[in-house]
Amino acid sequence: GTMGRNPKKKSKGGGGGGASKNDSDDEWEEGITTITGESEDEDMMEDGEDDPDRMDDGAPRRPEVWRPGVDGMDEDEELEYDPTVYDCLHAWSLEWPCLSFDVVRDELGEDRTHFPHSMFMVAGTQALSAEQNALAVMRLTRLKKTRRKEKDPAGDPDDSDASESDSSDDEGGARPGDGPLLRVRKIAHHGAVNRVRCMPQRSSIVATWSDAGVVQVWDTAKQLGELMSAVDDDAGDASVGKSLEKKNVAARVAPKFAFTGHGDEGYAIDWSPVVEGRLVSGDNQGVIHVAEPRESGWAADVSGARRGGHGGSSVEDLQWSPAERDVFASCGADGRVCVWDARVSNSGSGAPALSVQAHGCDVNVMSWNNKVNYMLATGADDGGLRIWDLRALASGASTDSKDSFVANFQFHRAPVTSVEWARFDGAMLASSAADHTVCVWDLAVERDAEEEAAAMAAEGNNAVAPEDLPPQLMFVHQGLRDPKEIHWHHQIPGMCLTTAADGFN
Repeated sequence: GTMGRNPKKKSKGGGGGGASKNDSDDEWEEGITTITGESEDEDMMEDGEDDPDRMDDGAPRRPEVWRPGVDGMDEDEELEYDPTVYDCLHAWSLEWPCLSFDVVRDELGEDRTHFPHSMFMVAGTQALSAEQNALAVMRLTRLKKTRRKEKDPAGDPDDSDASESDSSDDEGGARPGDGPLLRVRKIAHHGAVNRVRCMPQRSSIVATWSDAGVVQVWDTAKQLGELMSAVDDDAGDASVGKSLEKKNVAARVAPKFAFTGHGDEGYAIDWSPVVEGRLVSGDNQGVIHVAEPRESGWAADVSGARRGGHGGSSVEDLQWSPAERDVFASCGADGRVCVWDARVSNSGSGAPALSVQAHGCDVNVMSWNNKVNYMLATGADDGGLRIWDLRALASGASTDSKDSFVANFQFHRAPVTSVEWARFDGAMLASSAADHTVCVWDLAVERDAEEEAAAMAAEGNNAVAPEDLPPQLMFVHQGLRDPKEIHWHHQIPGMCLTTAADGFN
């Protein structure tokens, strides 16, 4: 079962897929029984007895889909997540919240599907004062399958060794010492980290955008090495779910490269997937610089500043083409998406090869599909999520029409904060927004009225999906506060990671 495809189309708050699709071939389907007001002795009820779960005409009363930002909540109500719709769900936090993080590629294998999982990440903090910030290199181990089939609170027998489940307690049979483990090594970083990105070809090389206005490149190989060699019972580790001890002091390391040529801070930064070490960065004054790798480090062409794309509005995000070595795209607060040719010398103003008015407001984030190279996704301040076909844009037929998108989803009720195509499926993407939701979308899904009708007839407890809910919306994850960034894991298909004001999921 892919993570988050709820076979029951059941909405429960803090994570229950508000609009999950019915997946008939879901391997988890058997044994999951979601019971809402149905009991086996229903037939024994006396006629004429009032049944609160039946409509006046005797039809079963269906659960309703609760939509964030649309449907309200009473003060005494709170959202609960449905543990049957996640294969795996864990939460943890560092000492400070992190605006940005990235997944580190590791040598534990591709397409990993077996629990427990391990992974490496790097995050940048947003501390109270500039000098308290750090790059946090993290290793998570023993990430177990958390999925629980209803009526089986003791956990999944194939989840754990028999010896572990013998000491069964209220926590589902797990011993206190074998929960997920978090290890952290820190590098001091002056200024809050607006964004952090790992070089795809060498994940230990990390670029950061500091709110002090400097772009820096760091080598985290030493920290990753220490984390890899640590054994499971090292002191100073924290169980996931608990905050880390403060005794973990940040190492003082000089960056491999520091670029001070930007006149302002920024958020937009991206490594080229095609040319190792090539880095593009954009700032809040609309200026874009490309730094080229050199034998001794990096060299940025200060005179080659590209200013002509967003008219002085801030560059919000940048993405290199996954296939072409000299092409990258930018999006900005002017609502435009620009495509650039890195070979063109941009002395002076510098104009993009292509510019499109993509949204009527700030375009905050964008993602270039690495499986389907002509697909681009953008997320805007009005909550809009749009999909673009670059072939149509490149023909120049519709460069100023906002309606040349392939898809337009107006589901989020607040600014979109992150969007990323899945690395394992060219039609899937995830988005996060300031409405405290994270959504998973599948563009390959088309609405099938017959299938919906059959599902509603077969399952007495399927919620009726609101008409305005896009059929491509697979899953809504909630229960986090102000999510800022989302990434798919490179090597664990279906594993999604988020950072938010209240920590990581």
